[in-house]
Amino acid sequence: MLSVSNLSVQFGKRVLFDEVNVTFTQGNCYGIIGANGAGKSTFLKILSGKQEPTGGYVHLEPGKRMSVLEQNHNLYDEYPVLETVVMGNKPLYEVKKEMDALYADYSDENADRIGELQVQFEEMNGWNADSDAAALLSNLGISEDLHYTLMADMDNKLKVRVLLAQALFGNPDVLIMDEPTNDLDFETISWLENFLANYENTVIVVSHDRHFLDAVCTHISDIDFGKINHYSGNYTFWYESSQLAARQRAQQNKKAEEKAKELQEFIQRFSANVAKSKQATSRKKMLEKLKVEDIKPSSRRYPAIIFEREREAGDQILNVEGLSASMDGEVLFKNVDINLAKGDKVALISKDSRATTAFYEIVNGGQTPDSGKYQWGVTTTQSYLPADNSEYFEVDLNLVDWLRQWAKTEEEREEVYIRGFLGKMLFSGEEALKKCNVLSGGEKVRCMLSRMMMLRANVVMLDEPTNHLDLESITAFNNSLKNFKGTVMFTTHDHEFAQTVANRIIELTPNGVIDRYLTFDDYMADKNIKELRNKMYALTV
Repeated sequence: MLSVSNLSVQFGKRVLFDEVNVTFTQGNCYGIIGANGAGKSTFLKILSGKQEPTGGYVHLEPGKRMSVLEQNHNLYDEYPVLETVVMGNKPLYEVKKEMDALYADYSDENADRIGELQVQFEEMNGWNADSDAAALLSNLGISEDLHYTLMADMDNKLKVRVLLAQALFGNPDVLIMDEPTNDLDFETISWLENFLANYENTVIVVSHDRHFLDAVCTHISDIDFGKINHYSGNYTFWYESSQLAARQRAQQNKKAEEKAKELQEFIQRFSANVAKSKQATSRKKMLEKLKVEDIKPSSRRYPAIIFEREREAGDQILNVEGLSASMDGEVLFKNVDINLAKGDKVALISKDSRATTAFYEIVNGGQTPDSGKYQWGVTTTQSYLPADNSEYFEVDLNLVDWLRQWAKTEEEREEVYIRGFLGKMLFSGEEALKKCNVLSGGEKVRCMLSRMMMLRANVVMLDEPTNHLDLESITAFNNSLKNFKGTVMFTTHDHEFAQTVANRIIELTPNGVIDRYLTFDDYMADKNIKELRNKMYALTV
């Protein structure tokens, strides 16, 4: 279907890819993974023809159509929403455009050509194009009253959904997507997961959403040491098998047959628990055919995120009474009553991200509520990771001096002590002396995590903590919060994070709060809660 031969990419002296040879076949979904800077997005650009490699070539089987999720959100501003989606099938759109132009300037001379175009249009199922595009838009949360709106007049988050519909339109033979779940809510991501899990053509995707990769991928394509290797199975299978292989490599004295048996049992366990989809049966067969030597350790570096408490909190954590907040005259939430207990790990959610951010800012003293009050338990200490951390880095300090700002004792002020926290977050050696005002988004989040670990709070609050982090950091972060003995309140679009950490779901709406001790999946699947949510958001404020 799609093959890459002798692909090389080099920027100056830096070699990104070296003689890469891989094939992507029909019916499979490939999740492209690799450390930050490994070249994931560059590889997708080369596959789609938007960037030329230094050497080698990409070959798409003749007669097959490729579709790419557009990253430039303003590219189609002059077109209506529905037309933008239909443009995703370029051959169909070109036929339609020529046919419409000939109809507009009809003459006997045009009649034969119109007839030819009509035959092509019908063979392409063109007469159903608008209705198919409308159905896609509706499934992605774009209401019918917006279908003829100009893209320039659409909210940016809705533009993302239109461009996703454009990429999916017309069932392309090869579908390429870079971070398709960005700016989507959980319901829309779930729809996309189901769509792709049952997709019969080739999908190549880059994503930091582990639940999404697990739900849709038949293969993981790992970029490591300038090469790309395919591994059967989803992300969790790849991660756990690579960790197991790394442990076995460290156990030099372990007999080969013992290692083989352990890996084979591991493969069999995963084969019995593949995701539910049309691809499940074939995926199970692929795993069963795996040879032990096919599983290799990864060279990835995982940060050591370890949250410890300076003291254990008492039973009273946070009491909130009648809390309300608004922005620009619009109610974000109102009449919120919450009592947090020791051991609660709360996923704080809302259909409006401004609501959750406002709540965190209020209980951390950064914003005044419209009404209501809150009180922290006297034994609690809090640390907070805001969605926007820019104000923390508006200083001209290296990372050691930056982190020293939160030292409490002389011992904590020592450079060796501070470097220990930075080293856990992969800032070692000269990296620890980088200026904090030149860091990337991911590096800033890792610095903020160093700060939180150093504070040793017994209550941790996190507003979209996985933003800007790579898969390795997200996985380590997720595992750390599962093991943390204190209280956690967090907001995330990472499904795996929400499902594996939270034991309580609190949803803020413009008309009150929904509060349930449930896992995230159980909360989202509960029909009674769905009806209540719809009611709470639909009520006139």
